[in-house]
Amino acid sequence: MSDQASGLSYTVRFPVLMKYFGQLLLVVASLTLFPLAVSLISRETSITFRYIIVVGGLGLLGWLFSKKRAPEEVQVNEGIVLVACVFLVISFVMSYPLMASGLSFSDALFEAVSGVTTTGLSTLETVEDKTTTFLFSRAWMQWYGGLGIVVLSLALLFRPGRAAKKLSVTEAEEEDLVGGTKAHARRVFRVYGAVTLLGILLLLLTGVDPLDALVYTLASVSTGGYAPYDDSLRALGGLPSQWVVMTLCLACAIPLSFYPVFSRKGWRTSPNAMQLVGVLVACLAASLLLGLSMRVDQQSSWLEILKNAPILAISAQTTAGFSNTDVSLLPASAKIVLIVSMALGGGVGSTAGGFKILRLLMLIGLVRLVIKRTCVSRHAVVVTRVAGQKVGETDMQESLLIVMLFVAGIVLSWLSFVFMGYAPLDSLFEVVSAIGTVGLSSGLTSMGMPGFLKAVLCADMLLGRLEILAWLVMFYPKTWVGRRL
Repeated sequence: MSDQASGLSYTVRFPVLMKYFGQLLLVVASLTLFPLAVSLISRETSITFRYIIVVGGLGLLGWLFSKKRAPEEVQVNEGIVLVACVFLVISFVMSYPLMASGLSFSDALFEAVSGVTTTGLSTLETVEDKTTTFLFSRAWMQWYGGLGIVVLSLALLFRPGRAAKKLSVTEAEEEDLVGGTKAHARRVFRVYGAVTLLGILLLLLTGVDPLDALVYTLASVSTGGYAPYDDSLRALGGLPSQWVVMTLCLACAIPLSFYPVFSRKGWRTSPNAMQLVGVLVACLAASLLLGLSMRVDQQSSWLEILKNAPILAISAQTTAGFSNTDVSLLPASAKIVLIVSMALGGGVGSTAGGFKILRLLMLIGLVRLVIKRTCVSRHAVVVTRVAGQKVGETDMQESLLIVMLFVAGIVLSWLSFVFMGYAPLDSLFEVVSAIGTVGLSSGLTSMGMPGFLKAVLCADMLLGRLEILAWLVMFYPKTWVGRRL
């Protein structure tokens, strides 16, 4: 770093962290009132008691911290630290009520991390013996984790302005909060809420039980995948219900900011139209390759292929993690197709995980730029456009860096599984599913998995949800030690 840049570098300010962390805790406390209400209605006293403690504790700490005097402006590193801390706090705090359903702390923590990161991996052998509150609370965590606790906070508490934009940086999805205004956060929240209500209504119309319709919808729009049954999508029975779920996953795997522009000007005028096309093309390609694999390597009938391949492909590409077939029984070629889909993921600014379609387009643009420069004068200015928008070299380099860090995280985690004696392909599948926040499992994730590997998958899920750069900022020494503004 140059001397000039070092002179303009500032560490986080603890009064700012305390004040806004307190406001975020108040949001979490408010959200926790919903599973508390479900436990009261279901008369699950032991769970109710734990949720009362959680709501009371978060509310008290949030109120005390939010009273702290602090500047209104929030630095980028402060926003990143705030959001990372909130995701960690939710994971640990929500483990406490989950333990009331007979889970050990490690398994409850795994469920909580998987829930708030919208992953959907689970160590449980069965969920059909669990309480109504347990099933609802997992899907509820995925719902508010999908939109992002930050967007909810901006919509409800924070003032409009630069602080809002800076808080959104942790997701590396500026399209979620263009201009960083409170009004935009509310628009995105309205889209998310509208899709949620529409999903519940459609599932009810297909004959799904009201509680199941609620849980499946919460897990669908968040592309989370927590189902209230062991058979995931197969428990819904008919294909109409399954395709409603898949449609909801697709709807939220493209940028949520696409819909307001689409309603006013049509889809072609939206800068996110290319991401919509990219997600659909990726789903189609994955469906065809999965069908080919099932036909050649598994000798599946065409009826089974038409029934299973498209749903499984969409589930992987949108990082939803629902399944209508046993993934562990798929041939190796099919698992490789799913691994690629899970790693790629959905659109930037959506609830989907992975390293995102837009970044793939930027990498393609970077390759084209390098090739173009071999054909023009060294003094020529070469402009690169992605999805109709001019893209600078810095943006493309940042995309390359994020993808490289994503791959590095996969490799390191995969080696941990291989060194512990697990099959290489299944290990890779499990790691990509975790870091892509997908939730499909090759069968490795279980209660009997070593605690170290559970911790690895938890770290992968958090890395995938907040993106690796956020955690690098958290552990960067100059984030904490140095000059303060």
